[in-house]
Amino acid sequence: MTRTSLYVPGDTPERFDKALASGADTVICDLEDAVAEAAKAAARESVASWLRANSGAPVWVRVNNRPDLLDTDAAMVRSLVADGIGPAGVVVPKADPAACAADFGGCPVMALIESAVGVAEIYEIAAVAGVVRLGLGEADLAADMGMQPSPDGLEMWPIRTRVVVASVGRGLDAPCGPVHLDLYDDEGLIATSESLRRHGFGGRSVIHPKQVAAVNAAFTPSEDEIARAKAVVAAFEAAAAEGREVAVLDGQFIDAPVLRQARSVLARAPDR
Repeated sequence: MTRTSLYVPGDTPERFDKALASGADTVICDLEDAVAEAAKAAARESVASWLRANSGAPVWVRVNNRPDLLDTDAAMVRSLVADGIGPAGVVVPKADPAACAADFGGCPVMALIESAVGVAEIYEIAAVAGVVRLGLGEADLAADMGMQPSPDGLEMWPIRTRVVVASVGRGLDAPCGPVHLDLYDDEGLIATSESLRRHGFGGRSVIHPKQVAAVNAAFTPSEDEIARAKAVVAAFEAAAAEGREVAVLDGQFIDAPVLRQARSVLARAPDR
């Protein structure tokens, strides 16, 4: 499970190694919004050069979803794939079905839902071959839809739920939640990360290494949660060995859905 995806601008190669050493599960080298128009070609070359020197690193590339740039970005990705270098995957911003279906040489795709079109076509996007995960980009989405979300993001929850439903319905990985833009709001980062986890997200994007540890912790089960999940699995398996389809543990009725939830917790546990 990818808990943290750390963005790093593609035109700052001096930060790539630091990002990789940050503790983030994946690094996203950004060729899109974080890179000025005049620097995009240089960013593409910097990312490609660094990936060639760091083959196998857990690094994704966010391409530009624009007719004048997508083909060139995709060609760079294909050349790296052809040489057996990677990247680990491609992030398609402002996702739509056509862009997600571009030829990335077989790279897995994370589709960022960042527009009204993306929300409206989310099930089609999730069904595109190669798409393995959905992500949510709320800054672009709010601007596109004329929304002014409150600090708790309450206005975004109908869309967040839609992202989770589409992910589960299409058999994708648990989705990637939006960034927390306030670098000094540690309490808000923790609270919103825990809320996203409770609502079915598997992790979230981060924009600074200082956010990594808190997000990793929020999306990692506690020792008590792991112990409880193991006890649930053991109780159910013991009942099954006796030919029973249910069990009772500390007064709680345990059936297949409870078992599935426990196994989901263990799937997110470290060193499982």
